Amino acid sequence: MNRMLVGALGALLLVASGLFWWQGRAAVTPPAAPSQLALASAAPAEEALPESEAGDAVGPGLPEASEQTREQKRFDRLDKNRDGKITRTEMLSPRVKDFRKLDVDGNNLLTFDEWSVATDNRFKAADKNGDGSLTREEFATTKQKKAKKPTCKC
Repeated sequence: MNRMLVGALGALLLVASGLFWWQGRAAVTPPAAPSQLALASAAPAEEALPESEAGDAVGPGLPEASEQTREQKRFDRLDKNRDGKITRTEMLSPRVKDFRKLDVDGNNLLTFDEWSVATDNRFKAADKNGDGSLTREEFATTKQKKAKKPTCKC
């Protein structure tokens, strides 16, 4: 009895998969779109478009990025909640991935506070009023100095 039931279900499964395969291979032709040329020839001829000369007109110049906009972008990258202040947590959040890279064996013996001493000290030095958050002016003091390029290749 069980063999007959399994055989019947197998046969139905084969028939159903064959039907799906056959339906998928059927060619469906979409309705033909009206020809653009036929529409253009049927429309009445319109007047020519008016021409205008630019004369001495000049378009706007290319925008330039100033240091202020770069500094604003740098500030906004860290100010996650957009409240105009960077908290200690927001300042340290990009460092988490680097911490995980340092903890190679995954035993968490290197604590985040131990690792973030330099960033925490930098935050405390920038926080002039000691309120635990940085304003735009305070944050501008944390910008890294550019390395001097050598004057010659000796």
